[in-house]
This record gives sequence, C-alpha cells and structure tokens, in this order.
Amino acid sequence: MYAIETYNLTKQYGDKIAVNHISLKISSGEIFGFLGRNGAGKSTFINMLTGISLPSQGEFKLLGKPMSQKQRKQIGVLPDYSTFYNHMTALQHLRYFSKVQGIKLSIEEASTFLKKVGLLGSQHQKVKNFSFGMKKKLGIAQAICSNPTLIFLDEPTSGVDMESALSIHALIKELQAEGKTIFMTSHNLHEVEKICTRIAIMKDGEIVTEGTMEDLRSQHQKKKRVVIKHDPYPTNQSKSIKQLFRTLSPKFECGHTETTVMLTSRKNIPFLIRELTQLDVNLYKVEVEEPSLENIFLQENTSPTLHVNN
Repeated sequence: MYAIETYNLTKQYGDKIAVNHISLKISSGEIFGFLGRNGAGKSTFINMLTGISLPSQGEFKLLGKPMSQKQRKQIGVLPDYSTFYNHMTALQHLRYFSKVQGIKLSIEEASTFLKKVGLLGSQHQKVKNFSFGMKKKLGIAQAICSNPTLIFLDEPTSGVDMESALSIHALIKELQAEGKTIFMTSHNLHEVEKICTRIAIMKDGEIVTEGTMEDLRSQHQKKKRVVIKHDPYPTNQSKSIKQLFRTLSPKFECGHTETTVMLTSRKNIPFLIRELTQLDVNLYKVEVEEPSLENIFLQENTSPTLHVNN
C-alpha cells in the first residue's frame, strides 16, 4: 500500500504557482527525504497533505484514502517551528495535546514518549524555559504521542546538538521498524543520505529528481572515477597494463603506486581487478568515487528547470 499518493497536486497564489502538478507515490514503511531550497515549495506541499491548505488542482490520498477526520488521527506532524503553551510543562503539554486529539494519555505513557526524545529529565519543567533544541524534541514527542501511522517531520534535527541528532536518527529508524512511514525535510543532506530510503529534490515547485541514493547517483554520474592503490607495476607487464586501461577508458593516469581511471560501467570494476591480478599486480585498495547527495543537490539547483505548459 502507498502511504502517500498525489496526482497533479498544484497550489497557486494569484499568478504564482508554488506547487506545480506534482504526482508522487510513497510506499508504506519508507523514510522519505524531501529536499529543496527555501522557497522551493516544500512547506506548501506538506501543508496540503496535512490539511492546512487546500490544493488549487489535483488530488491526493493518505494511507490509501482521501483526507478525512479519521485519516487525520493517523497522522503525526512536526512543523519547522512548533508553537507551545509556555505555562505548561512538557508532561502537561503532551497530555493536553493528546486529549485534544481524543486520546487519553496516562502520565506513564506520556513519560515514555518524552523518554524516547531525551526529555524525561525535563518533564516537569515549563516549556517557556526550554531551549530551541528542547522544543524541537518536544515537537517530535507531540508528533508521535498519538501513535500515528504516517509522520511528517519538518527539519527534525535543526537546532539540536550532535548527540541529540543521532538519538533522533535512531528514533526515526525505530519508528520505521514499527511499520510507520516517515516523510521528512532537512537541510542536513548528510543525514538524509544516511537514513532515508528514497529522496526527492524539489525546485521551483516541481520535483526535478527522485529515487534511492543509488538511483540518484546513476542519474547524475555517467562516469565513475576509480582510484587504485598498488605496488609498482611489474616492468615486464607495463605495456599490457596500459593497454588494459586503454580498452576500458580513454582517460586514465598511471602513477608509481596509484592509478586513476574513469569508467562508464560498474561492471568494469571487478573485471579490472581480475585482469590486474592476473598480470601480477599487487592491489591494496580500490576506491570508487561517487557523488554525494550534496553534489547531486547542487547540480539540480544550478541546472535550469524545464517547465511544461499544461
């Protein structure tokens, strides 16, 4: 089953199209990373899915059905900037929020969620005394305290320290292991690359690329730079070794103990290793340099977006 399905979803404000005919399917159990620069349309897209605003065109389904009051109870949301009641403690806030949703949360249950986000020691502290990072953690606890099936997390680790960020990553994976679907945005591209099962990059209201990290790398790097660490090539095999590289790539550089070659196919890597071994070359390390999510993101945001008239 798909957790999220959108069909030509569009949001227009006057002459400005903030979200432009997006069709997207996200399977249940995914950790889906949704990326884009400020103003790309990410928040507008999420606001439509979570019922904050209505689409100008198109439609969507959550958990296999159109949005309804019943569907809302299966959704948890962490907005980028959560608003809290400063006079309440963290514990009181969770219990109050769950009551608004029609859920009776005991002190023990609420404490369990605060423990998950690392706030158990601050459960009786008033929110007005919380740091930005602590408020972020409380927002995550609020998003998951109703035991939702689909969770939207907008910048879940912004403003928190490294240790807290790692614990939030672990929590997100734990939620996925429980069968939940997580839709998250983040400006931390390393964390998205690390924990997300699939990723989409949005630009000017459109999704310009989408897939697994392997898919994105394949789309953005037709040639792979391979660096080989080795012993000096045997003198009697030098000619054969250079001929081997010429057959695989017009671009290579042989050094005394390091060779760099550009390959167009991953399958050529094991072939090259086998051939060099048969030519009595001692190999110590083979590094395949692939584009990071940061490289891909920058490429997508410097290339022009092609707009299609609908």
